[in-house]
Amino acid sequence: MLCPSCGQRKARRACPALAQTICPMCCGTKRLAEIKCPADCGYLSSAREHPAAIVRRQQEHDVSRLLPTIRHLTERQYQLFFLLQSLIARHKPAGFTRLVDSDIAEAAGALAATLETAGRGVIYEHTPQARPAQALTEEIRTMLTQIREQGATVYDGETAIVLRAIERGAREVRTPDEGDAAYADLIARLIPVTAAPPSPSGPAPAGALILP
Repeated sequence: MLCPSCGQRKARRACPALAQTICPMCCGTKRLAEIKCPADCGYLSSAREHPAAIVRRQQEHDVSRLLPTIRHLTERQYQLFFLLQSLIARHKPAGFTRLVDSDIAEAAGALAATLETAGRGVIYEHTPQARPAQALTEEIRTMLTQIREQGATVYDGETAIVLRAIERGAREVRTPDEGDAAYADLIARLIPVTAAPPSPSGPAPAGALILP
């Protein structure tokens, strides 16, 4: 029987998430990206303890594609970048729509423009046109407000730099032969999305961002 996920290779692994038998290749490469694996999946647990070579190669390839868009960030900005990306990877648009790279780019670009405009002394809210991008913008804005309320120091200038890096990645990482969610899929592979966002247990240390 052929794998129902790729339609090319033999199905040999029972997938509890899909309730079907799929091939080892799809199990390894689509795990936690396209396939929402339950925490008790034996293949997931084994992979976390002993990552397969193909998974390591995929991760190294993903990092090499992402690096040009973030190599200019400082350590604090890296923290904020991955915090925002964890939110993006976890974001679920309303209805039957799905988040694509153009939505991520538009949301990040609009919020960055708003912060940059404010830094010049002009209060003007740049609003994305696409509804999924609007919803993502609001969720990012809400999260920034929440982490500031928890005692984090998050500067608008730094946030704008990080959002521009996300915008650039969403616009440039995809190759012509990939789909319209290549960047979103890459981020989902690099950042686990099964756990809830971290919540600081106390005040952030001086100079730190917010992550425990």
